[in-house]
Amino acid sequence: MSDSPYVFDVTAADFAERVLLRSEQVPVLVDFWADWCAPCRMLAPVLDGIANSYGGKLLVAKVNSDAEQALASQYGIRSLPTVKLFVGGAVVDEFMGAQPESVIRELLERHVPRESDGLRAQARAEAEAGHADAALALLRRAREDDPDNHRIDLDLAELLIAQGQTAEAEQLLRALPAKYAEEPEVKRLLATSQLAAQQADAPPLDELRERVAARPDDLAAREQLAAACILAGEYEAGMDAYLEIMRRSRSYNDDAGRRGLLAAFELLGGDDRVTPYRRKMFNLMH
Repeated sequence: MSDSPYVFDVTAADFAERVLLRSEQVPVLVDFWADWCAPCRMLAPVLDGIANSYGGKLLVAKVNSDAEQALASQYGIRSLPTVKLFVGGAVVDEFMGAQPESVIRELLERHVPRESDGLRAQARAEAEAGHADAALALLRRAREDDPDNHRIDLDLAELLIAQGQTAEAEQLLRALPAKYAEEPEVKRLLATSQLAAQQADAPPLDELRERVAARPDDLAAREQLAAACILAGEYEAGMDAYLEIMRRSRSYNDDAGRRGLLAAFELLGGDDRVTPYRRKMFNLMH
């Protein structure tokens, strides 16, 4: 039994109230454990310490999986310990095994609100109202107050890209700690920044199409067209334009066709359109 006021036992009888409903106000980390589980005993004091360090901004609920087999089955528990994070009444993240404290804190960092998140919310509201300068000022202030909250960096980068300040956005993203470099959101923003920079100061999309149709060898215009199409959601047209750049010149702008395709793939993620275009790109490379 923990001595922490932020750690408590739950059963099927009070799970809905103490976990699901409570997680509407504060994240609840649910630890599925058992008496015979040695890794569970190793993990318990780590979770206690983490809960205490958050001072009520995170709660830890303990479920004895042997005594609460129906509850464990409901949440698909196959090994112990399994720890699930509930926010807003639903599981948003989880891990298995006695993970190091640093790994657990990194997971929680993505979900547990911080004081600076209030400024982030204000900045979003200002941006949605069309007050970009006010939103930027709020995010810069939040970043000064809480430099370890890298969610601020992502918000700031996204707004900078929208304002055409792609160089600063890219600098901000590439300065993030290495552990964030592979996060999908960071990759998405870097790809968006690259495409936005390519079509900066470009004429409207229809005018770009006319320019490329009139001057097929104008690779600069074709590159702008490709980026503009993708940013407008016309992925196939944009990727076709990048492939045409590759066909015409691999040396143009440091292989701009291939770089543009890679950026498009990042934006599309697991979309079915990626595989055929990746194959076409590979064929042009070899």
